[in-house]
Amino acid sequence: MTGQTHIAPSETALLSGEVRPLLTQLGTAEDLAAPALASSALQLAQVRSVPALRMFLQTYQAGLLTPLELPAIQRAYDCAQRHEVRELMALDQQLAAEPKLREFAAASCRVGQRQIHRLRPLRDHRLVQRYLAAVDSGEARGWHTLVYGITLAVFSLPLRQGLVNYAQQTLGGFIAGAAPPLALTDGQCGELHAQACAAVPAAVQRLLAPNGHTLLRRV
Repeated sequence: MTGQTHIAPSETALLSGEVRPLLTQLGTAEDLAAPALASSALQLAQVRSVPALRMFLQTYQAGLLTPLELPAIQRAYDCAQRHEVRELMALDQQLAAEPKLREFAAASCRVGQRQIHRLRPLRDHRLVQRYLAAVDSGEARGWHTLVYGITLAVFSLPLRQGLVNYAQQTLGGFIAGAAPPLALTDGQCGELHAQACAAVPAAVQRLLAPNGHTLLRRV
């Protein structure tokens, strides 16, 4: 394993064409996964087998990715599209009050703040500039999921594909982080990645349905 996870054909399509600016702005898979990896250092330290890694990935998906991170991206995307600065600020504060996110808040915001500063040249985008100013002043935290959603909207990238890409890249980052101590081969990493990502499209579909997930929907 060289620090990268084999990418499925469906993901390869996301990384080309109009989605390329997303990667330029948001960085690598490891960067996306950094907050979760930092927050889960103790758990990952206990992952000493492939079955344990599979269980860890399932727990992350059920406890954080599906109920919190993906909805946060969606809400930030909606706020950016509608230029809802006040709603975005309220969402930032709501995430700060979420108990499940507290243990990796510092890592998430460190990544998010780095990414939002990459959007500084977009001086005509009021929401970006207001959020950036709030982050700089300490009024907002700058969660990486919110910055990801904002970036999708700013560059007119498809929300559905962006959500799938986030999940795939983040899960890939977990596997890459666990690969060295477990001595995983590229083939094993690819298989684990495919298994972990199998439920992602359905989770995104449920979130985007008219009667989809309501967590973080209103702030």
